Amino acid sequence: MARNRGLKLLRSRVRTPGKPGFGCYGLADQQDQPVFGVRGKRALRASASEIEEYLRGVETGDWKKSLRAAGGRPKAAKPKPPPPVPPPPAIRAATKADAAQLAGLFALLDHRIEPAQIAANLAKMAKVGDRLVVAAQGKTLVGACGVQATVHPHRTAPVGRITILVVAEKHRGGGLGRALVEEAERLLAGRGCTLVEVTSNDRLAPAHRFYEHLGYQRTSLRFAKSLGTG
Repeated sequence: MARNRGLKLLRSRVRTPGKPGFGCYGLADQQDQPVFGVRGKRALRASASEIEEYLRGVETGDWKKSLRAAGGRPKAAKPKPPPPVPPPPAIRAATKADAAQLAGLFALLDHRIEPAQIAANLAKMAKVGDRLVVAAQGKTLVGACGVQATVHPHRTAPVGRITILVVAEKHRGGGLGRALVEEAERLLAGRGCTLVEVTSNDRLAPAHRFYEHLGYQRTSLRFAKSLGTG
């Protein structure tokens, strides 16, 4: 403490208990001038506790001076309020006004298609009752799910199909994909479907695990053959 104050701690050289000066201390400045606990030239009269009390008092005095110079006791900084939590994305039916943003979402799955063609496809889907549902964070689309129901000659009820499912990267892992699938299942059940199918590219292993987690099972292999462009 003395060194921190720029002072020297003086210790009595008396080593015999009971003799004057035994266990006594003093303080001097860097020029060896007495500061505290020194009588005469070298007689030390302060105890260790008195030295400590003196140094703490000097420290407290300096602190109070600093406060006065700064205009008073520093105020505790108010904690910053947490940033507002955005509302969950709203799930709704896609419209042709969404076509440009949908093109960006579809590109995440390597489906390159022009917005005009998407708008035309949405019109065709609407005529047969098929839907594309989207998840919107304000005016920004963050997910989409295609919903289709078809009648098969060998089945007693229409078969539902999720034709595409895509979620923007920064919104993955928060339950949005599940919400879109659940909305698709609700719509397909409303159209009389008792079975829902979904296809997924072989390379999309995380998507396969996602569907299995939702109760979907791998039941068959899908074979495809191109008949031309489009």
